[in-house]
Amino acid sequence: MQPPLYDWSPLLSLLFVGVALAALPLAWVLWRQRSAPATGRLQALTLLTLFLTFDLVLFGAFTRLTDSGLGCPDWPGCYGHATPLGAHAPIASAQLASPDGPVTHAKAWIEMVHRYLASSVGFLILVVALSSWALVWHQRRAKPGRVQAYPWWATTTLVWVCIQGAFGALTVTMKLFPAIVSVHLMGGYVLLALLAVLAVWQSPSLAGRSSGIVPSKLRGALVLGLLVLIVQVASGAWVSTNYAVLACAEFPQCQGSWWPQMDFSQGFVLWRPLGLAADGSPLSFQALTAIHFLHRLLAGLTFIVLISLVWRLYREPALLRPARWLGFLLGLQAVTGLSNVVLDWPLLAAVLHTGGAGAMGALLAGLLAATRNPPLAQVLPYSSERPKP
Repeated sequence: MQPPLYDWSPLLSLLFVGVALAALPLAWVLWRQRSAPATGRLQALTLLTLFLTFDLVLFGAFTRLTDSGLGCPDWPGCYGHATPLGAHAPIASAQLASPDGPVTHAKAWIEMVHRYLASSVGFLILVVALSSWALVWHQRRAKPGRVQAYPWWATTTLVWVCIQGAFGALTVTMKLFPAIVSVHLMGGYVLLALLAVLAVWQSPSLAGRSSGIVPSKLRGALVLGLLVLIVQVASGAWVSTNYAVLACAEFPQCQGSWWPQMDFSQGFVLWRPLGLAADGSPLSFQALTAIHFLHRLLAGLTFIVLISLVWRLYREPALLRPARWLGFLLGLQAVTGLSNVVLDWPLLAAVLHTGGAGAMGALLAGLLAATRNPPLAQVLPYSSERPKP
């Protein structure tokens, strides 16, 4: 017997777990930065939140790749309980009926841990947003001066994480609908990019500068690299959510051919259930091949564009570190992408491949943010004095 798709009774307990998990890194930041100014504490908190959000994206990939996305078939709890412990009986019944099915005790715990981590990251982003507004409010009451706080950007990030939560719910209640799962994965990458931009703008190295720390002449190359990466990541999300990784089990050829039989029209119908075509028939192997092969083609284009960007970054002495990081991540993506194919989709490589894409997106977004000063409206001097008539 299937539980209701939405059961809000464990919501408060889940929020409590999320706040409790978030309290640990929050207390650590406050203790480590107790002697730092308020702007320093805020940047440290933003960086920590960025790191934990990256961990959340990795664990989300682990949840998807272990087929644990429906480990608890309702939302936000598990069979109406805050933990799988309270849902032991219905999970055992579902596992007995289908031992390798979507609901098992292990998969239920993986799914719920993902929800706990998501709620803790959401709480940390809420603290970042409130702290940003508090810093601006305090500056308005104090003497005029600059403040490295960007409350509107932090608020946008908060709104976005709430949207991510909604898509997380739809991922479960719509039974891993590929378009929803792909948007949810892409939304995680957007969240990483938003936090990366916020962390760059809060950096003391940007304070008081008349221009960004990255030359403006690189802005066009960074925009091109980010746009190409977005397209590639979207195609990768479509491969993953349709389980099309193993449609081609060799490289550089696919199924013994340089151009295998493919059905692009069926493979790229976006609004359809998992494993089914638009007319309800099973999705053909040729459609899965088309999904996989297009990702390969885009990977070649992405590699050319980003390796050119690495070379341009290396020519700037101040940008050697991000150039090396981008080169390393690009190499990691190539190695893990190939190992997914030739080694039959090893779990570690697949998780790293997802994380590498997010890391590259965050790096490029951060570099793009550093090509110019943050929005002036958020760093203009504030004064508590009213203007004279």
